[in-house]
Amino acid sequence: MTFFYRKHLRLALTLAGLATLYLIASLGLGFQQATLLQAHNGIAWMLQHFIPDAAAFTNLGSIGYQLWRTFVIATAATGLAGLVSLILALLGARNIVTHSATLSWLIRGFASLMRNIPVIAWALLLLFSFKQNELTGYLALFLMNLGFLTRAFMETIEDFNPDKLEALRATGATYPQALAQSLLPEISVPISEWLLYSVENNLRDATLVGLLTGTGVGFLFDLYFKSLNYPAAGLVVLTLVILVIALEMVANLIRKVIA
Repeated sequence: MTFFYRKHLRLALTLAGLATLYLIASLGLGFQQATLLQAHNGIAWMLQHFIPDAAAFTNLGSIGYQLWRTFVIATAATGLAGLVSLILALLGARNIVTHSATLSWLIRGFASLMRNIPVIAWALLLLFSFKQNELTGYLALFLMNLGFLTRAFMETIEDFNPDKLEALRATGATYPQALAQSLLPEISVPISEWLLYSVENNLRDATLVGLLTGTGVGFLFDLYFKSLNYPAAGLVVLTLVILVIALEMVANLIRKVIA
């Protein structure tokens, strides 16, 4: 059996397995395969009703204002989560830890737990305590990012060579001074990239969270959609897509500059 034959056989078996899982799931859910043939009707309806018209653009001011508030919440949540996550990552990274490994294990477990709770679950839990307001959305984004960034920062720090840290310690530098002069400058680029990614991701999540918390651009979309003002709802989606693309372009430019 040649290498290419085994490779093609493995691919064929993988595709067959995926197709089998799809069929089993479809049968279990009672999904009608024929409905896929009617998907073009739904797409045509969406294109017909969600295209912004002249009346929809009269709402552009309020949409832009709520979009700005959504962006601020997403950025603020990332900023605070990034600061707290960096401190936790410095305490939990196994290659530079100077204390009991138990703390590192606890921080790693805490980060994994927080990261695996979806932002929607956080929003639903916080909704009962803080009601429908911007603080609820902010805290949901903060808690989700806290776990994600802590784990990402720990993995970034653990790629750092601790010999540089020990060399500075040998010259008489304190531990915080050694961290500031050796570790932080070297990890600044990947840390910045993780933060930029989190801002982009938060902007998308903040829209969905806004549907639950009644804030931001997500609330406007829900309001327009439920009032059957589909062109205005389409304008909300359009402005959000433009902002996300613009933010990604700016983030890519910043990555090139700091690299």
